[in-house]
Amino acid sequence: MSQSLFTGAGRKVVVGMVHLGPVCQGGVPLAEVVKAAVRDAVALAEGGVDAICVENFGDKPFYPDRVPAHTVAGMTRAVLAVCEAVGGSGAIVGVNVLRNDILSSLAVAAATGARFVRVNVHQGAAVTDQGLIVGQAHESVRYRDLVAPGCAIFADVHVKHAAPLVARPIDDEARELVERGGADAVIVSGAHTGGATDPVRLARVRAAVPRGHVLVGSGATPETLGALAPHADGFIVGTWLKEDGDVSRPVDPARVRALMAAVTAL
Repeated sequence: MSQSLFTGAGRKVVVGMVHLGPVCQGGVPLAEVVKAAVRDAVALAEGGVDAICVENFGDKPFYPDRVPAHTVAGMTRAVLAVCEAVGGSGAIVGVNVLRNDILSSLAVAAATGARFVRVNVHQGAAVTDQGLIVGQAHESVRYRDLVAPGCAIFADVHVKHAAPLVARPIDDEARELVERGGADAVIVSGAHTGGATDPVRLARVRAAVPRGHVLVGSGATPETLGALAPHADGFIVGTWLKEDGDVSRPVDPARVRALMAAVTAL
């Protein structure tokens, strides 16, 4: 699946984010959360993005690993609605169950037909705002092969809002994510949501996985694309595509079109 995403567009690919509101909690009706998700997904698809990743961004503070059953149920409903809404656009759909519940992401993908999942800590260990999170690649890759064969795994390296438990070169960790962890793509981000990605760190990862796929995970804007594009196969974009660049607001169709025009012009 990852090959089709990265080879089908004829340019750098763009993955737009759908940030869900609180899923089955906080007094917000799930129907409203799903409606907002579909609205944002349609705006992204109509603007020409190649893929859409749905995540439970509104569930802060996040559980460090396994989420409650009601979160899985609510996300399944939301992801299925997004898949149905954008099914004719050509955009593929993925799942990220925050903070690090890749098993639930894969279960949602199996139930909805989503074609990729994102995992923040796939291997090694990271000190995060949820405490210590330990990667479980040995379990999740086998579970993927069981319930959602063909579903791609996009894995963060030195993920944002975190620090490695033991400092290791980012290029070494990226190489091991692909060669030993079975990741289909490696994601390089800034220090926080929407934060700028360092082109130097990105270039180190690109050199470490010359036959793998590399995505920029944050900070991609029309102004920064030029510095990032030589070292990446595509961009995951959330914050900048929202109204006024505010992550809490809806997707702005004009910003989606502007970003896609800038990517096409690279």
